[in-house]
Amino acid sequence: MVAETKTNDSIPTVYADGGALAPIPDDVTIPQFLFDGHHPLGGQALHERPPAWFIEDATGREVTGDQVRARVWGLANAMSIRWNIGDGDVVCAYGPNHVDYPIVIWATHRVGGVFTGANPAYTAEELVYQIRTAKATALFIHPDSLKVGLEAARIAGIPLDRVALYDTASGGQHLTVDDLVREGLAQTKRWIEPKLKPGEGKTKLALLFFSSGTTGRPKAVMIPHYAIIANVVQMKQYADIHDQGTPIEKQRYAPGDRVLGVLPFYHIYGVVVSLHYFMLCGATLVIVQRFNLRNALDSIVKYRVAHLALVPPMIVLLCKDPIVKNYDLSGVKMTTSGAAPLSAELTNQLARVLPNSGIGQGYGMTETCTTVSFPQLTMRIGTPGSAGVLIPGTQVRILKADNTWGKPGETGQIVVTGPSMAIGYLDNAEATAETFKDGWVYTGDEGYVNEKKELYIVDRIKELIKVRGFQVAPAELEGLLLDHPDVADVCVIGAPDEYSGELPFAFITPKEETQTRISRAPAEEQRVRDAITEYVTKHKTQYKWLAGVMFIDVVPKNPSGKLLRRLLRDKLKELMKEGKVTITPPGAKTRAKL
Repeated sequence: MVAETKTNDSIPTVYADGGALAPIPDDVTIPQFLFDGHHPLGGQALHERPPAWFIEDATGREVTGDQVRARVWGLANAMSIRWNIGDGDVVCAYGPNHVDYPIVIWATHRVGGVFTGANPAYTAEELVYQIRTAKATALFIHPDSLKVGLEAARIAGIPLDRVALYDTASGGQHLTVDDLVREGLAQTKRWIEPKLKPGEGKTKLALLFFSSGTTGRPKAVMIPHYAIIANVVQMKQYADIHDQGTPIEKQRYAPGDRVLGVLPFYHIYGVVVSLHYFMLCGATLVIVQRFNLRNALDSIVKYRVAHLALVPPMIVLLCKDPIVKNYDLSGVKMTTSGAAPLSAELTNQLARVLPNSGIGQGYGMTETCTTVSFPQLTMRIGTPGSAGVLIPGTQVRILKADNTWGKPGETGQIVVTGPSMAIGYLDNAEATAETFKDGWVYTGDEGYVNEKKELYIVDRIKELIKVRGFQVAPAELEGLLLDHPDVADVCVIGAPDEYSGELPFAFITPKEETQTRISRAPAEEQRVRDAITEYVTKHKTQYKWLAGVMFIDVVPKNPSGKLLRRLLRDKLKELMKEGKVTITPPGAKTRAKL
């Protein structure tokens, strides 16, 4: 289908297919939408869901819909009675996934509060920054994160009687979610349910989620209830178009399907897609505390998981680790990758690992309240290299480097709008003005839309390597290198060069067997490095050739799977300053003295 473009003040705009959007209520909160009403797309009514809404991965414990509703009610009551949490108050959760993580989110919303989730890898200083930026007044902590969480609470001024744990920790002296739920259920209702006026859902905040921070300090993104509801409706409408009239056993998104809930709920991909979208689909979420390949494989088989929502680092392991061949993964029927680009090479490898699964990418960001594009459901394997197809209600424009607006097929910054856009950044008018303009989000991502309304992400604009005026996308070289037999993981950055401006430089984590060979014969390291360099030379034009390769133990990434290039850029600059690495023109060898 040819991309439909319209003009507004001479600006070419691509509109997603799918017809008019299904109704999106703008006068309800998220739990009111999920628990209390009914929607034409279905999924909300309790009788339409499977008995178990959640399964605790580690124990197999099932949590039914009745239990979810009761726990949300009880926790909301206790939060109101004990802490006076109400309209506009912010509650923070710190730690990995837990079956009560959604309970805390929805209980906060029931009393009119705002939820913010924090990365369990944060130091106390980083957590204090989030607490203070979001103005949180209560803190829920996973026992695994207790030490840092308590330290942050002390520094941020949150008293211990406003801190609760998901489970009893060693010593048992801390309040738990179970304690609060029992307390709340034992008393009469004291919390006040928000009653939104028409349109108020578009401004009533539900989440304060933080941007990735790959280019600076994280910013608190203001996400209203309407945005989350709109995005799950958009995704469900898109999925229903392709499942309509299909027998339930052949539907990609069938009620009762089981989903591996391994994406962190403190990240927008995990909380909107894994949690809220699949809840609307009537799925059962197997909630995994944190990703471990062997445990994930065990869970996929044990719980007959049909859906995988993953990030590229997880997919790299699925494709590269030899233990995968010991598992029957034929029951997986849909795999979606997001949060970072997935190369065509890795997509094809994954198709061999998951023989019966549809495979594709989606694209979105915190500022768009997640999904802008979704996997092509008419194909078993989405168009290689694409980030999927635009979902209903989405509009895209392309801002070219010369500051003119591009047509379909032309490359530039992706500018997007739709019903799920965030409001802006909390207490940051300057950053808000740069990203949010007249209802449009300027993503900072370089890409294009083709005639089929498939979205392609070239790279982050600021991450593009400029070699003598030519632009080199790191993701392109990374996709190629991941197909090399000695490469387990990789990050490509621009190395400063007096003549060319920048040259591509690869930080690589070798495969385990390669590392073993190197440890037994030190000369093997240079041979492998040369082989990798020659591999790129063979497959890419000269200005894309590598100026150097360095082996590292782990490629740094944030929780969403985005490569932290700035850390490696700083590392390389320091090594060059110390004379430990010398960059030479493409085609020559980099002399690493480490």
